[in-house]
Amino acid sequence: MASHIRQERPDDVESIHRVTELAFRDAPHTDHTEPFIVDVLRRSGVLAVSLVAESQGEVIGHVAISPVSVSDGAAGWYGLGPISVYPDHQRQGVGSQLMTRALDELQGLGAAGCVVLGYPGYYSRFGFRVVPGLVYPGVPAEYFQSLSLSGEYPKGEVTYHQAFVVKA
Repeated sequence: MASHIRQERPDDVESIHRVTELAFRDAPHTDHTEPFIVDVLRRSGVLAVSLVAESQGEVIGHVAISPVSVSDGAAGWYGLGPISVYPDHQRQGVGSQLMTRALDELQGLGAAGCVVLGYPGYYSRFGFRVVPGLVYPGVPAEYFQSLSLSGEYPKGEVTYHQAFVVKA
């Protein structure tokens, strides 16, 4: 499915919340806080990348990227997520379009790299991989992957923004 990927605009906020809510409604391994995470990241001013996929004037997908901290002090690392696509538009390439554009945006920012917590089979298609020594405590190692945009990987524990501990 062809969709137009663009920067989030102020009038997209409600649509982004809704698409994120519906995308994760039936997903396993979620506490359904994803729409609230995006809201808090936005209010906190830490959305480094916030893109929407639009089709026929309707927001059908969204991806958020925000800075993360690495315990070794590595700078320029970001966390991808959540990434959301309306259920009836999933498996049509919209998520891949969002991913590709989001990674391009990160490169444009001069980012050192990006981490993601998610399904290995999906994110590995974009170059993400498990890196020994770069961890997110409390999750199975195979679900925490990273992609270096600088050729080097940090070592240590990754900490996401406080938004990721919000309660629904």
